[in-house]
Amino acid sequence: MLLNSVMNLLAPPATMVVMAFAWPSLCFISTCERLYNSFFATEDMEDKVVVITGASSAIGEQIAYEYAKRKANLVLVARRDQRLHSIRSKTKQIGAKQVMIIAADVVKEDECRRFINEAFNYYGHVDHLVNTASLGHEFYFEDVSDTTVFPRLLDINFWGNVYPTYVALPYLQKSNGRIIVNASVESWLPLPRMSLYSAAKAALANFYETLRFELNGDVGITIAIHGWIGSEMSRGKFKLEEGNGGEIEEFAKMIVDGACRGDSYVKFPSWYDVFLLYRAFTPNVLKWTFRLLLSTEATRRNYRIEKEASTIESTPRLMLEESPPPKIQASLPKFSLQEWIESE
Repeated sequence: MLLNSVMNLLAPPATMVVMAFAWPSLCFISTCERLYNSFFATEDMEDKVVVITGASSAIGEQIAYEYAKRKANLVLVARRDQRLHSIRSKTKQIGAKQVMIIAADVVKEDECRRFINEAFNYYGHVDHLVNTASLGHEFYFEDVSDTTVFPRLLDINFWGNVYPTYVALPYLQKSNGRIIVNASVESWLPLPRMSLYSAAKAALANFYETLRFELNGDVGITIAIHGWIGSEMSRGKFKLEEGNGGEIEEFAKMIVDGACRGDSYVKFPSWYDVFLLYRAFTPNVLKWTFRLLLSTEATRRNYRIEKEASTIESTPRLMLEESPPPKIQASLPKFSLQEWIESE
């Protein structure tokens, strides 16, 4: 107990002092390593086999185009088979050698085993597995009236990445390949209206961090962490994306470049890391900052709830006594999550 008390008192300021002196040297070493990998250690993807899940739209589609520029053989996987045909044609025009398209649901282990085995049986090896299947949402947890979509959100954002990894891992170990996973800044920086998404991404990031140590270099892992970028995943409904967005094409290029260099992380944009210091050492400052940024949205939300409540109160008293008051419905996105899942 005494040791912990002393460490609680001394460790934070000591760490800050060490980081202040070591930061320039660490940045220099990191820059040199990045330059060396860019010029001398970049993986040649020509004739390599890349399996991409969630390839029918958004970041998965753009990543397919980036690998096509590097003359890789592609295996495009998504539930929307009809969209994969047009993407296959475009990737071939860009430079992909051969392109397979497979309709499959990544939250089902048997279907993951099927498309991985088909890829291996056709090409004879698997070099990169890119997991991009993801589904966001935009609602306050307390307002939800229908919970049937909860398991599906967690299935897509977590198990939809774990199952393909589990099945492909033996083949990736043979080729000393690489796993690329699409994470998010919400994995460590939770934001309102993204509770389930944040929870799933946190579990995902921790899973791959642990797996990195377990594999001990036999298979590389690149964790791509994006900030608030526009994407079909949420159809641009998350309001904070509007002012802090970035191009999905740029992020896709960064992911493929980083994976080929052997980077452990790809961050877009990288300045979000400053929030880690605030979260670790001054969490209240971070909390106050986000309360200020989200105050306008909170005002609109309170107005909406008060307006709905006033509508209920204006109902004749006799009706309220004879039957339960109507429940205020959840403030769900303008599109149906269930319909979006089915289309995906």
